[in-house]
Amino acid sequence: MINTRNTKIALAITAVLTVGVANASSHREAPNITKTPAVDSTDFYMFNSYEEGRGDFVTIIANYIPLQDAYGGPIYFPMDQEATYSIHIDNDGDAQEDITFAFNFTKSSPGIALNVGPEGDTKSIAIPLVNAGGISVDDDSNANFVETYNLSMIEGSARSGTRTSLTRTSGPSPESAHGNQNTFEKPLDYIGNKTFTNEAGYNAYANAYIYDVQIPGCSTSGKVFVGQRKDAFVVNLGETFDLVNYVPVEGDSVRGNGDGDGFPDGITQDSANDDLIDKNVTSLAIEIPKDCITGEGNGTVGGWTTASLPQVKILNPNATFDKPEVNGGALTQVSRLGSPLVNELVIGLKDKDTFSSSHPKDDGQFADYVTNPALPELLNLLFLDAVNERTGAGFETLAPTNFPRVDLVTAFLTGFPGVNQMSTVTASEMLRLNTGIPAKPAAEQSPFGVAGDDLAGFPNGRRPGDDVVDIALRVVMGALCYPIPINGEPTNLGLCEESDASVGNQAFTDGAPSDASMMMTTFPYLATPIAGSK
Repeated sequence: MINTRNTKIALAITAVLTVGVANASSHREAPNITKTPAVDSTDFYMFNSYEEGRGDFVTIIANYIPLQDAYGGPIYFPMDQEATYSIHIDNDGDAQEDITFAFNFTKSSPGIALNVGPEGDTKSIAIPLVNAGGISVDDDSNANFVETYNLSMIEGSARSGTRTSLTRTSGPSPESAHGNQNTFEKPLDYIGNKTFTNEAGYNAYANAYIYDVQIPGCSTSGKVFVGQRKDAFVVNLGETFDLVNYVPVEGDSVRGNGDGDGFPDGITQDSANDDLIDKNVTSLAIEIPKDCITGEGNGTVGGWTTASLPQVKILNPNATFDKPEVNGGALTQVSRLGSPLVNELVIGLKDKDTFSSSHPKDDGQFADYVTNPALPELLNLLFLDAVNERTGAGFETLAPTNFPRVDLVTAFLTGFPGVNQMSTVTASEMLRLNTGIPAKPAAEQSPFGVAGDDLAGFPNGRRPGDDVVDIALRVVMGALCYPIPINGEPTNLGLCEESDASVGNQAFTDGAPSDASMMMTTFPYLATPIAGSK
């Protein structure tokens, strides 16, 4: 039975925690990156593959180009051909990349044209669309826009290490019109069901662009896919911005069971609360044999994604398809993402662009944001008096009081001993994955990851179905000061005490559910994109 005092507290802290959600969910986390969405990294996933028979592989997915409306034609969402998109792996714990997979894109057009005009006086006129008719897995001749990419593996420094162009061992033959075996293709975005017949038709078409790829030093081929996917990130945005128009605690006794026996007026899990439910992203997905990336460490690897652009761009005043601009100068990192929600929830506004251009080895400059985070104190300043007036709770503070915040340092910068901490510990922000912890089948995964007694999930890497918004809400406000289940037993991690976090035991949620059932169970895991036209 829920007592009245807890109910009042749940109602009163509505505004407190959901401000954090608002800051965490737009995929536009830093001021400068909003100007160049084609290189804006939205999410980064790294997990032990749970497709049947692929237990010896790691899947890494870097998503770019946020908030894609499926109907966003006529050009839809091409990658930036001047950019280098990279996935970095640290396998020895020094916060520097040991392996990088770099993607570089090229766009072209076959120049499909129609003869327009009366007989004897026709003119060949280029069509304005990216396709001139239906497209299928067997016939893509109507495509008027082609994106290809080259994929390189760099051992050592991403800028100066040994670079090898990767070779595909499946797909069109070298003699095809689409290039050689070092050239990969990106499928067209899901224009609609007149173009692709139906969802099955698009899936068959897109799946043809999943390539087997030969990786240096690997006896087994990996896989790679680049293409549009449904955004796997879920969040309740609209009602949050409407002065927080919901109570961010579970309305049911157990998440999503519909009994209404949780907090009165608490929000119930419902996919209708997901404001990204109709949005797409572009995924760079690669599946790699574990033994090719673990190096000589303890089997735990760190990962992050970056996008870089040349320093100088000169616009062509007479722009053409082939020459809209001229670029030059050294590549400069403009986007960075490892663990979810760090730049959104932890890094101060004035340093968000600095974080986007920085490297994990230099993260000491951001240490104060983690050890002494501003967000909980800001929320406390804004809402403590209102909470105490409404509940009579007499809280001295709503913010956790354990300084430095060792719980956040562990979650964001070092990893958890015995779970995802590397053999050499260098405090730095990246996603850490223990490749020795077996993957769980989709049906057995907890959306709360480690906090849900599932060591194969976030923050031990991140799977597409892990509900990182709910997890982050709870961790920021002190959930790790309370026992979490490990092998079925409530366990205090020893990072802080319950008395350090007055509201750390609340079941905070934005009501937008995420779990593995919303994804595919085979590579590239993320669901079919939303169609631009039914």
